[in-house]
Amino acid sequence: MSLLLFSCGSDDSATGETKNTAPGIPALVAPANATLCIDNAVNFAWNASTDAENNPIVYQLQIATDNQFTQIVKTAEGAAIGQTITLTKGTAYYWRVKATDSKNASSNYSATYSFYTEATAVTNHSPFLPQLLQPEINSFVNSATVSLKWTATDVDTDDILSYDVYLGTANPPVTKVGSNLSTTSLTINSLQNATNYYWKVVVKDNKGAETVGQIWQFKTN
Repeated sequence: MSLLLFSCGSDDSATGETKNTAPGIPALVAPANATLCIDNAVNFAWNASTDAENNPIVYQLQIATDNQFTQIVKTAEGAAIGQTITLTKGTAYYWRVKATDSKNASSNYSATYSFYTEATAVTNHSPFLPQLLQPEINSFVNSATVSLKWTATDVDTDDILSYDVYLGTANPPVTKVGSNLSTTSLTINSLQNATNYYWKVVVKDNKGAETVGQIWQFKTN
């Protein structure tokens, strides 16, 4: 009598196959972050990703008019580590890139870079969209006090920026809790428990241009 044993599990070492890993995250090169592009035919460039299995890589470039990429104006894919895209003049854009190998393993998106295309005879540019720092979107706040923090930039580096902050339990928030602030933070007291709050920042320069930020949300415990 003989006894045969069978294994139902897979063994990559037995078949000689190795587990596929995703490529590395691309590093953005050009245009540099928060710069002014003279020509609206923009040359995008990034460093090549590495792939442990040396699989062929395809890059996906995303371009949007908001830093959360809810308003994507262009998606382009290819094996090259750069593309030239013609965009609208006088507009702020945000871009990022991810890498996908031939076995459909994808990296995370790169950091997000911003730039401004030049318009004809423009003497002043609106600030870029303010970016959230604290609290994170959809996060929980464990006290009745919250410190709102954000950041904003302007390609016109000599412009002076100020901020209006709106906060409320309705979406969109309509109550202005900070006006013409010169700092990029604001502490709010006496929050209600177990409540959803919505807030946004309007960034203004000293030449009359302003940019309304996206609406962010947090919840108190």
